[in-house]
Amino acid sequence: MDFSEGGISLVCMRAPKEFGGLMYNTWTYKKIVPMNQIEFILNFADQNGKTLNPADLGMELGIPKDVRHDIRFSSVSNNRTEMTVTEYGYTLDQAHDLSKSGLEECLDKMALLFTRGANS
Repeated sequence: MDFSEGGISLVCMRAPKEFGGLMYNTWTYKKIVPMNQIEFILNFADQNGKTLNPADLGMELGIPKDVRHDIRFSSVSNNRTEMTVTEYGYTLDQAHDLSKSGLEECLDKMALLFTRGANS
């Protein structure tokens, strides 16, 4: 993981078997503003970080090769931060909805981890 502008992280997500099991992507960081914004380009990849075309992986039509993400953080109160994630480039509603569903699942899991940590 190279969390710096121009740096790249290799990320592995465990999807349900019907969605292929292990899924790898690279995140290439374009902009990092501490405590405010992270912008990166997601590319589907193999376990070595080699970029793969989503269509070659049998993914839905409308999923772009380069998926731009813009994550914004804003303080909403003492010890509370709102995070807004915006993805760009989907050309079909079905592809957008599939990505949104997966992202919401990731965010729900992250929220659960933060909740457990706050109660420890």
